[in-house]
Amino acid sequence: MEYAHLGRSGLRVSRVCLGTMNFGPLTPPADAHVIMDRAHELGINFFDTANRYGGAFSPPGQVANNDQSHPGWTEEIIGEWFASGGGGRERTVLATKLYGAMGDWPNEDKLSALNIRRACDASLRRLRTDYIDLYQIHTPDPVTPIEETLSALTELVQAGLVRYIGHSNFSGVQTAEAAAAATDQHAAPFISAQNHWSLLERGAELDVVPAALRHGLGVLPYFPLANGMLAGKIRRGVDAAAGTRLADRPDYVTTARLDKVEALAQWAEGRGLSMLQVAVGGLAAQPGCTSVIAGATSAEQVRANAAAGEWAPSAEDLAQIDKIVPV
Repeated sequence: MEYAHLGRSGLRVSRVCLGTMNFGPLTPPADAHVIMDRAHELGINFFDTANRYGGAFSPPGQVANNDQSHPGWTEEIIGEWFASGGGGRERTVLATKLYGAMGDWPNEDKLSALNIRRACDASLRRLRTDYIDLYQIHTPDPVTPIEETLSALTELVQAGLVRYIGHSNFSGVQTAEAAAAATDQHAAPFISAQNHWSLLERGAELDVVPAALRHGLGVLPYFPLANGMLAGKIRRGVDAAAGTRLADRPDYVTTARLDKVEALAQWAEGRGLSMLQVAVGGLAAQPGCTSVIAGATSAEQVRANAAAGEWAPSAEDLAQIDKIVPV
C-alpha cells in the first residue's frame, strides 16, 4: 500500500480509504469488524465515516438489522472495534464528518459554534476515542458564516480534540473562500476536500480540484465506482442486482454512460486490467487526488479495493482514459 500526504500537511494516509457508510444497516457489526481488521492487514490506515451514518444517510437497498438502525450507529460500530483492541487506535487515521446534530431543535442543526462542539463531543463518545484525526464538514451551511465555523473548528484543534479539519461537498468557489477566511483570521486551515468524483463523473476536475491544488488541500473522492457502473458488472441489457445503489437509480444508467463504461471496459480488457483497477487506480493517479474512498461489505471487497489501488497508470494510459471518458 502506498501513502501520501493529505494536502499541505504532515498527515500520511493510504491511497485507498475505507468508506464505512454501509456499516450497520447493510453490514452487521461483526462483519464490519472483520472488514476493518482486513483493511489494517492490507495497509489501509485511513477510515472515513460520519455522524449520521447508520441511519438516515445509509445507502438505499435491502436493509439488514433495520430495527437497530439509527444515526450514529456506524460510529458506534467503529468505537466498539477500537474498544476491543481491533487494529489499534494509533494506527488508524480516523476521519468523521459533521452534518448537524441529532435533533430538531433550532440550535441542534447547522455549523454554528454551539452545534459543532456538541456534535464533536457526541462523535468522540460514540467512537470511544479522545481525538479525531480529520474532522470534516459534511455539507456547506448557507446560513452560518464560514468565519464562525472556522473559529469553532480551530478551538477543537487547539483543545486537542481534533488534529486536522476538512470539508465535503464544497464547490471550488467555497473552497477558495474558506481558505481565504482561514488566512484572514489565523484559523486552522482545511487540508482536505471530499467530493463526488469518478472517471465517469469528472466535473470536480473543472472546479474543486483546481481550487484544492491552489490552496493546498488533498481531494478525497467518494462514489469512485459511479454508483456501481464502474464495478465491472454493468452491461447493456443487464439489470442492476437487487439491493444495489443502481437498482434504486434506474435513470442513472443512460445510453451515454453505458457507451463510456463499455468503451472503458474494452480498453481495460485489452491491457489485462479489471474495471476496478482502472476505476480506483486511474482515479488515484489524477492530479490532486490523495486517497480514494472505497466502501466494502466484505473482507474480499476490501482486499480487491486495496489491490486495485496498486495499479499505477502511465502518462499514456491516463491520456487514453481521458479520450474515453473526457473531463
